[in-house]
Amino acid sequence: MELLISQRIKEKLLAKTPPVHEDEIAQCFANRSGKFLIDLRAEHQTDPATRWFIAETNAGRQLKVIFVPTEDGIRIKSAYDPEPAAVRLYYDKAFN
Repeated sequence: MELLISQRIKEKLLAKTPPVHEDEIAQCFANRSGKFLIDLRAEHQTDPATRWFIAETNAGRQLKVIFVPTEDGIRIKSAYDPEPAAVRLYYDKAFN
């Protein structure tokens, strides 16, 4: 499926330190091995549900990718270097 990234989100991703590039997000989708997790927090509720995962780029950079699947493609909400707690949670939940 096609990655859908709005101009506002692209600018936000490039403003991060270090910046996150669209090709890195695509690599994370290709390299993912665990399940997608659903964000259950009330302030992040969407229809369809917001999903996330953690995977590595081809260069070995680990990213947390947050997205919503749509009929048109995968709408990216954010991507960034994950906090250690998110990594632990993902590996605990995504591989069970």
